[in-house]
Amino acid sequence: MSVFTPLARSELETFLAPYGLGRLLDFQGIAAGSENTNFFISLEHGEFVLTLVERGPVQEMPFFIELLDVLHDADLPVPYALRTTDGVALRTLAGKPALLQPRLAGKHIQDANAQHCVQVGELLGHLHLATQGDKVLERKTDRGLEWMLNEGSRLISHLGAQQQSLLQAALDEIQTHKEQILALPRANIHADLFRDNAMFEGTHLTGLIDFYNACSGPMLYDVAIALNDWCSDADGMINGQRARALLGAYAALRPFTAKEAELWPSMLRVACVRFWLSRLIAAETFAGQDVLIHDPAEFEQRLALRQQVSTHLPFAL
Repeated sequence: MSVFTPLARSELETFLAPYGLGRLLDFQGIAAGSENTNFFISLEHGEFVLTLVERGPVQEMPFFIELLDVLHDADLPVPYALRTTDGVALRTLAGKPALLQPRLAGKHIQDANAQHCVQVGELLGHLHLATQGDKVLERKTDRGLEWMLNEGSRLISHLGAQQQSLLQAALDEIQTHKEQILALPRANIHADLFRDNAMFEGTHLTGLIDFYNACSGPMLYDVAIALNDWCSDADGMINGQRARALLGAYAALRPFTAKEAELWPSMLRVACVRFWLSRLIAAETFAGQDVLIHDPAEFEQRLALRQQVSTHLPFAL
């Protein structure tokens, strides 16, 4: 279970009291998280999620709170920080930054279809429209292109010869296109829109969660991250029907630019590199511990398959 910071009932009751939401009925750790500690919290006045932020400096937290307030005000189905009766959103529990948020309806899905992908594309489009241009809230990601280049160079010696060749080619491509990628149209991006971060009731998307990788950056990168998960078959190949559904729904809200269309194949590969490296790091860091570790080989395989990209952006000349 990925509960890095266990809590006693008594300290949890003390923490929750200032919200005025009634007495604590039940709580349980959430096993799905791989970076933060999360608990489901049942109080007399409703169901909530408590997050203890394990990674990242506390000074970053006001960004996440403000971003979620902006998206909530734009009527997007996102969690947002509840305030205590004194109006405080960000607090400390067990020495960690802590947020209490409403628990969103719905559940994660394993097998995505085209209609799910339409919903994801539409939500991503609305998220970007709500924060693009002069509305963007600035936050530099700690897992951006420079991080990929540095960590890739460090980790490459840990890999086999075929893996080294695949990674080195990707790092060279990132170095070549870095300035062009950073010059693409920007907004606030989720940067982790995987199936385990979206909630559905049937084919209706009811929630987008886990914004702790959110930052300001190229919107196309967010699209590539989402497509690499939602539109990949079990073997890692892009499913054309699902990909067209996601991209078409997104483009109906925010049309892609010519430069985005040109860099699209590269961006799909960049998105693979980011998660291959972060999973390799997690596998090394938490080896032998009772922590959820996603398989690095999944994104190694996808990077190999993305050397040829036949799914293009719906770009109109």
